Amino acid sequence: MTDFSPLTYDPDALDPEAAALLPRLSDPDPVVRRIALIDIADLEDEALLPAIIDALTHDTSSEVRSEAARVLAAWERQEVVEALCSALIDQDDAVRHAAAQSLSELKQAESGPVLLQWVGHALPFVQTSILRALRELRYAGAFDAALRALAHNQAAVRLEAVGVLGWLKHAQALAPLAALAWHDPEIGVRRAAVGSLGFAAAPDLFVVEALLNALRDEAWQVREEAAATLGKLRTANASDALIAALADDYWQVRLQAARALGKRREVHAGSALAALLTHTISNLRKEAALALGELGDSSALPALREANADRDPEVRKAVRIALQQIEGKAA
Repeated sequence: MTDFSPLTYDPDALDPEAAALLPRLSDPDPVVRRIALIDIADLEDEALLPAIIDALTHDTSSEVRSEAARVLAAWERQEVVEALCSALIDQDDAVRHAAAQSLSELKQAESGPVLLQWVGHALPFVQTSILRALRELRYAGAFDAALRALAHNQAAVRLEAVGVLGWLKHAQALAPLAALAWHDPEIGVRRAAVGSLGFAAAPDLFVVEALLNALRDEAWQVREEAAATLGKLRTANASDALIAALADDYWQVRLQAARALGKRREVHAGSALAALLTHTISNLRKEAALALGELGDSSALPALREANADRDPEVRKAVRIALQQIEGKAA
């Protein structure tokens, strides 16, 4: 990387403050150059963008290049997006991550085509960064690229691809996402795939089967996500599996199962939920009470009235809400 020399500007065409700052970009001290970049960014003058982009591209100091990548997040223009994408292959890790962070803050759909030019890059870090930016952008044109990335050999890339497809909510993605929920070797990817299936408006059998299988996954994080997702969907044949999940070894799974049963109004789960009102974990007692309130079944009233003396104020509050729901319904 060569020594940095800022672009030539006509001082008479610039704001006096900007004209005074530009020479500092060629100061021998990188600290001075970095602070100059911050001061230039504060001016919010688009005429100075070429100088900031040049700093990102050519400055010999990684700290200066990192700062340039950060301040460029304030502008969303094609040349800025292109420069930030190029910075994803910078020799310095901090610069690459700063560029990735700025790309993740893009908001304009016009940036999508520029990002897509980089989504097939050979470096997994570039692919993950671009897919993350496309996810945050909610760019509809990213669907095909994200679908292809589900087959990548790097888990980080697959994870970001799942994120893109989860936000885009295309029905065509449900089958490959369900397959990932079944078979991906990485816990994080399986969990993300399970969560992404929650956008299914009318779940097909393969979605239901993938979620029920996930409720038996060896990783409790996947089981927890499966219970949460089932709570969002009106799927058939899930109530028994969710009731069984109330006895899971991990309370986090039990909590999500209780919440899901309440959302689904699974009345026949009342006795299993009532049994959780005496559990040692207060969060689980609270969730069980709220779920019973959602069910609205008067047979739960004795257990709830007894739980109204719970030692935890949050549990008592949940119990009162449940009692009001059930008694109000009866009235």
